[in-house]
Amino acid sequence: GQSLEGRELWALQFNTTAAHREAGVSTKPGVIFLGTHHAREHLSTEIPLLLAQYLAEHQRDADLNDLLQNRDIWIVPLVNPDGSEYDIGGTDYRWWRKNRSINPDQTFGVDLNRNYGFGWGGEGSSNRPSSDVYRGPAPFSEPETQAVKAFIDGHLNSKILLSFHTFSELILYPWGHRYENVPAERDRRVFEILAQTM
Repeated sequence: GQSLEGRELWALQFNTTAAHREAGVSTKPGVIFLGTHHAREHLSTEIPLLLAQYLAEHQRDADLNDLLQNRDIWIVPLVNPDGSEYDIGGTDYRWWRKNRSINPDQTFGVDLNRNYGFGWGGEGSSNRPSSDVYRGPAPFSEPETQAVKAFIDGHLNSKILLSFHTFSELILYPWGHRYENVPAERDRRVFEILAQTM
């Protein structure tokens, strides 16, 4: 897809074979890595790019080759290119967080990480356009989140989606907006092991 200002949103794919495809859809379990929802978190672009570089340079290593043989890996390093460009566009960082939508009150930006449909408008977001956590006028109101949704809908073989952020130094897993544990014991255990390993 494209951003509000027409910048391309790129996705890199790592998959050793197209043999596991039916009607253009991979039958391998997939994983999607997303970077830079928040413009000022520039390292959250660099980490997915370093992951892509590592996969490309070490794809023939035995452990990694086995992983690539059995997984469909997608990396979207930069979800918010307009906000990122704006943040670094002057002589100093602007510490800009949101995209560059013009809001009804003439302020700028929607927090893309709060513009998705699930739990939209809940705790941790704001209906005030001037807020750094402004959720937007409706779920998926922004072209960037629409593009991410379309990408995920087109890759339903994906079992994991990991979004990189750099602000709080936390590892969050479902459900990040609740204090209760994940109800399914097996799923909760997978998330705990993933978080502990990271």
